[in-house]
Amino acid sequence: MKVSFDATGEVVVITGGARGIGAALAEAVARRNGTAVVFDVVAPQTGTPLAQTGTPSAGVVYVEVDVSDREAVLKAVGSVVERYGRIDGLVAGAAVQPRAAVVDMDPADWTHTLKVNLDGVVWVCQAVVPQMVDRRSGSVIVFTSGMASTGYPGAAAYAASKAAVTAFARTLAAEVAEHRVRVNIVAPGVIDTDQFRSANTSADREHWRDTLGIGDPEDVVGPLLFLLSDAAAMTGSQLTRERAFGRLDSFKE
Repeated sequence: MKVSFDATGEVVVITGGARGIGAALAEAVARRNGTAVVFDVVAPQTGTPLAQTGTPSAGVVYVEVDVSDREAVLKAVGSVVERYGRIDGLVAGAAVQPRAAVVDMDPADWTHTLKVNLDGVVWVCQAVVPQMVDRRSGSVIVFTSGMASTGYPGAAAYAASKAAVTAFARTLAAEVAEHRVRVNIVAPGVIDTDQFRSANTSADREHWRDTLGIGDPEDVVGPLLFLLSDAAAMTGSQLTRERAFGRLDSFKE
């Protein structure tokens, strides 16, 4: 059975979408005639500051936003709604992943991780979800990690933030279900992104390759498109990429 998705007229906000999974999704939305609005602090596929705020490129619009700044998020979302009239989908993917043992952790790294990975999700949901509730339509996706339940040496801040995000998303899902707004969670597994490479030593990368396996950002796009679509009559659910099921490409065209 072949699956296809049509995003004509749809507006999807993707935080942390300049690179990795978010960038792959933004391009996929644009190819399907939708508009992907990327909130990020870096330019596409680079580590340099995002210089051209709001410059469109073939269906993808980049807006320089630090998601840990609530006022900046509210302002950016307001501008998107003013420009396009609506936001149909929200993918909250912005995250950082510093590594340090708990006893050596810099308090500033701990605080920054929670501000981006947790507060950033809360602020963008507070900004976007009310207009979805008013329209009685919308899909929200947040990212978690297997580390949220298992932990991982050196990743306490990241793991804690992802555990908190999971609980937050399930709570939000329960609160807005009656308004026909869906909130779901994706645990993409180990994906070969810039963040993954910077957070993991070569030995760690070999460990992941030999256990869960390492996927590509495009592997996650199909499931994300599914959850954004009206075919996904589910909320408060979690899709997880596990080795037993191989690549998360069941919804590829």
